[in-house]
Amino acid sequence: MGHPNIPLMYRYTRPPRDKHRSRRLQPYTPNDNLNNALGAIRVLGLELIADELVPHLNTVLISIKDRNKGAAEQVVISGILPILSLCLRHTGALRLITAKLVAELAKESVVRKGFGDAGLVTALLGALTSPDQELLLHTVRSVSRMSYDSPKLQELLLRRGAVPRLVAILFRFPDKEALEEACLLGLCNLSGMGVSEEAGVTWERGASVRPGESVFHGVSPHTCGFTSSVTLVRVCQWAPGQYAVSIEVVQRCSSSFWSLHRKQTARWFPLPSVGSCSNLCKFSKRNIPRTKSLKTRMFHTFL
Repeated sequence: MGHPNIPLMYRYTRPPRDKHRSRRLQPYTPNDNLNNALGAIRVLGLELIADELVPHLNTVLISIKDRNKGAAEQVVISGILPILSLCLRHTGALRLITAKLVAELAKESVVRKGFGDAGLVTALLGALTSPDQELLLHTVRSVSRMSYDSPKLQELLLRRGAVPRLVAILFRFPDKEALEEACLLGLCNLSGMGVSEEAGVTWERGASVRPGESVFHGVSPHTCGFTSSVTLVRVCQWAPGQYAVSIEVVQRCSSSFWSLHRKQTARWFPLPSVGSCSNLCKFSKRNIPRTKSLKTRMFHTFL
């Protein structure tokens, strides 16, 4: 129920207003509603009474989504992360609202670095086997966000079997675009590539050249109209229930930039072999030289 030396309530006394200092930055006043909700979660959390917990979890969720100043730090200080781990193992409305909250908390680096010690990694991986698509969406987003820039959490998730669970979701819900995108981002971040949701990557299925292979292309917006990156994710079945996941990122120049470059210089760059770029050619209006892979990751996974 949190650290014994940390109070359930936090109070702040505002000093008398000084009209000569009205333009100065005022001390931050903690959110009383958030403090009350965090305290209630600590008290009620071990009993897992859904009807009483859900309103308080929703209060914390709203505060985190609104990016209230200091809200993430208050969540860490309150010590409720282990309780959220217990709530994720529950069923019904309590599990779903907790998954939404954890997904928002995973955006905050100060919070997500404590996920491993709080038992949230195991709880999230358990939720990835649920048939509830909304629960899966928030859970997958949590996995993707928490592994975005943390090698420690990446390694922990890989050891606990995050990749086969994400691959299983890709095959279980092939027509759910949002869920598919979240899974692909999760695989990229587990590989250490650090693809953020704000990058605006657009995903679509590509043509496979091997039996039992699924190909996904992720195209990033052009930077200054000149270059873009293409993320290529291949999922290949190499034995019954066994899959290899390959993730590759290449940089590509736009056709306008390449035309300008050819006019300004007389150098000629040979095209790469057809076999190495045939799956990427569909994204260009003409055959444009591409660089070699900048990053490549391979997972062997068992479903």
